[in-house]
Amino acid sequence: MRFRLLRRRLTVSAPRVSVRSALPWPFRWVLGALVLGFSGALAVWAFEFGKDIAGLDRNAQQELAQLRREVQILRTDLIEAQSVANTSDSLLIAERSAQEQLMMQIRQLQADNELLRSDLGFFERLIPGSGNDSLSIRGLQAERLSPTQLKWQVLMIQASKNAPDFKGALEVTLTGTLAGKPWAAKSSPVPQPVLIKGYLRMEGVVDVPAQAVVDNVTAKILQGSSVRSMQSFNL
Repeated sequence: MRFRLLRRRLTVSAPRVSVRSALPWPFRWVLGALVLGFSGALAVWAFEFGKDIAGLDRNAQQELAQLRREVQILRTDLIEAQSVANTSDSLLIAERSAQEQLMMQIRQLQADNELLRSDLGFFERLIPGSGNDSLSIRGLQAERLSPTQLKWQVLMIQASKNAPDFKGALEVTLTGTLAGKPWAAKSSPVPQPVLIKGYLRMEGVVDVPAQAVVDNVTAKILQGSSVRSMQSFNL
């Protein structure tokens, strides 16, 4: 009987036996966590200790400080460059504005110069000419502005000093050819009234046919039906 029991325990058909730990599983988890934490702390300490021994940490801090200084220098240079660029832009804008104003002044001076030249050439003829009659026409000029327009200008002066005011009329006549035939036209249907106090300058524009060829412009100062002065200009 005892042999059977002993054989039963030693064979495969023997009953299973389970071995259980005396510690509950929460305590085992806590113990495992403590072991893992201790191992991690030990590894970190070993890593830091190794860096201190090798001198890596000191070099990294020095390099970091050097990089920070270089970044600060670069920022300062960037601010200075931006300031110079802004100043350059302001100077460029001011220079462009001054240049534009200068060009406007030059154009205005050129226009004034042309006007003064015209006036000078016109008033140079104020010098009295020879003759008994003090009233005369000086500086009659004419030019074709376009195929259908002609501009004329005339200066009337009284050569004698302290001459009384002259009241009369001015008649401007254009002569030439149109379609091969003699042609004539006046600046206005009736002579233009004039009041000459020493001198008087007048000008006007006459419409002419595009096919007309103007050869001569004649200006007359009339007093009633008599001609006091006359001058012709050939184109």
